[in-house]
Formats: sequence, structure tokens, C-alpha cells
Amino acid sequence: MHGQVVSTGIPVRLRIHSEQALLLDLSALAPQGPGPDLMQIMQNLRMQLPLLLGDVLLELVPSYTSVLIIFDVLKTDHSEIWQKIVSAQTALFRPDLQASTFKTIELPCYYSLESGPDLQQVATLHQLSIAELIQLHSGQAYQVYAIGFAPGFAYLGFTDPRISTPRLANPRPAVAAGSVAIADRQTAVYPAASPGGWHLLGNCPTPLFDLTADPMLPFAVGDTVRFVPIERAEFLRLGGQL
Repeated sequence: MHGQVVSTGIPVRLRIHSEQALLLDLSALAPQGPGPDLMQIMQNLRMQLPLLLGDVLLELVPSYTSVLIIFDVLKTDHSEIWQKIVSAQTALFRPDLQASTFKTIELPCYYSLESGPDLQQVATLHQLSIAELIQLHSGQAYQVYAIGFAPGFAYLGFTDPRISTPRLANPRPAVAAGSVAIADRQTAVYPAASPGGWHLLGNCPTPLFDLTADPMLPFAVGDTVRFVPIERAEFLRLGGQL
């Protein structure tokens, strides 16, 4: 079970995660860290694994460099899934998907001191004006690398290196819903009020999780997110709250 897919020269490892789950580790495909090519392979896995595994597959949980495969232990086992992945590896690990398989989502963001209490601090840290910081943050296109921590919380990468900012030394006990934040070279939107240790730059009025909607989230792993600066009046008109 533990080992590499070697017949095509692709170093992929499959690890037993629990009695009903396998972790497909793709980190060897991205020695410099996750990027667009690996995201295309991850997207291909999200499309192909359900076709390959059929009704024995219960859930796929993609992350930066891995995919968790949760299966029905009454219908299959670790070994059978591993053999299917080995036999289909040529189709599974293709980095040549068309860009149309991904969505681009624009999220409005009200950047201000009242909606982003760390805006001035982060600008000062990097010797930037607030306008320059906003331009660098909103001028980047971010990929969704993982969804977790809370429903609708997408880990987006990567920010311009000029605004890479370490996490807060002391996390806040409460962060407002919609807060747009950065930590290191990641950015995210807090979909609901929660504790948080990221620096807050603004607020997004767009709901990011709706249990009654289909889909429940506006994005998926592999999609692209852009932040669009808006003024205070537009923020309030779109339902934003301060």
C-alpha cells in the first residue's frame, strides 16, 4: 500500500488515513510548493476519481498537495482502491486541463480602517501607503487551494510577496463575518464571526456559505478569486455590516 506510482514516473504516495480513508499525497509533484500545474492535476482528480470509484466513494477532500479519499468500507477496501488508482494513473495525473474547468469569482471588498482594523498597521510594516497596499492585494488573482477551518473559509494564494505578513502574535477572540484577511502569503474571507489570527484589511459583503443553496459555496478548490475594491456606500447597499 505505501509506495510510489512508478510505471509512468509520477511519484505519488497513498497513505492509510483511517479504516475508511486514504490520503493521496501529491507533494512530490510540487517540490517548490503548490501552484497552477498541481491545481490542474487536483482538479482532474476531482473529476476523474468519482468516475473511477463509483458508488464506493463517499467524499473527496482536496487540500494544498493532497486529496483525502473517503470510501464505503462495506463495499471496498484500501487495497482495491489503490489498485484502481494505479491502473488509471495515466488518466488521473494529467496536468493539461483546459482553463474552462475553473471558475473566476469576483468578491467586492470595502478596504478601510473601519472595516479593516489592521490596514494601517500592515501598510506601515511594509512601508506602503494604504492605497498601495489595497492595490497590491486587489491586483492579484488568487487560487482556492483548500477549504476548511469553517464552512466557506477558502485558503487563497498567493499574495504579492511585498505584503507577506506573519499572523498576529495574539489571535482575536472575535473577527467579524466577511472580514478580508492575510497571513503570510495567504488571504481569505471569514464567512462567519469567529476567532482569528490573520490581519484584517477590509470586509466583503458577499455571503460565502448558504446551507440552503446549491452549491453551498460560490467557489471550489482550483477556482480563481479576485477582490474588487468598493466604496462604503456600495458596501452598505450590498448588505455589508460594520
